[in-house]
Amino acid sequence: MDVTDDSNVADDANVSYVSFMPVALKLPTPEVTEEAKVALRAFSSLPRRRGRTRMVEVRPEAEGSPVAATVPREAFELFLEVLGQMANGNAVTIVPVHAELTTQQAADLLNVSRPFLVGLLDEGKIPFRMVGAHRRVKAADLVAYQQRDEAQRRKVLDELTAEAEKHGLGY
Repeated sequence: MDVTDDSNVADDANVSYVSFMPVALKLPTPEVTEEAKVALRAFSSLPRRRGRTRMVEVRPEAEGSPVAATVPREAFELFLEVLGQMANGNAVTIVPVHAELTTQQAADLLNVSRPFLVGLLDEGKIPFRMVGAHRRVKAADLVAYQQRDEAQRRKVLDELTAEAEKHGLGY
């Protein structure tokens, strides 16, 4: 894939996207991983500024004319994230934040066991709805839980660091 550019790419996205691994996982081949690395290096040389990506020209592997389009900064940054994951040999699937997941899919997204996730649901820490006898969890609610959990972890770490400094433990 050849890339040319006359664009501005933002350097500070604070946008949350949900990636989620489905049951049928397709890992990139070593060749695809290498192609993703080359493309990522090409894109990393782009100037980074606020605003929209004006134009990025992409040539598909198959013969054909290049495609040029104006894309939102967030979409372009998501594309770069996908390339980065592929360059590391990871499979990537994107799920909309309004999607409802099974408890197993939600547990996989949080990287916890299904019974642990069910406990979080039963404790009311993550909202869900029942579909017959099955629980369904919105991806957006999982992202919100992750953000709350990360904030709590940071708070506890800051408190521990302050306590260690108070007692001269060298942290």
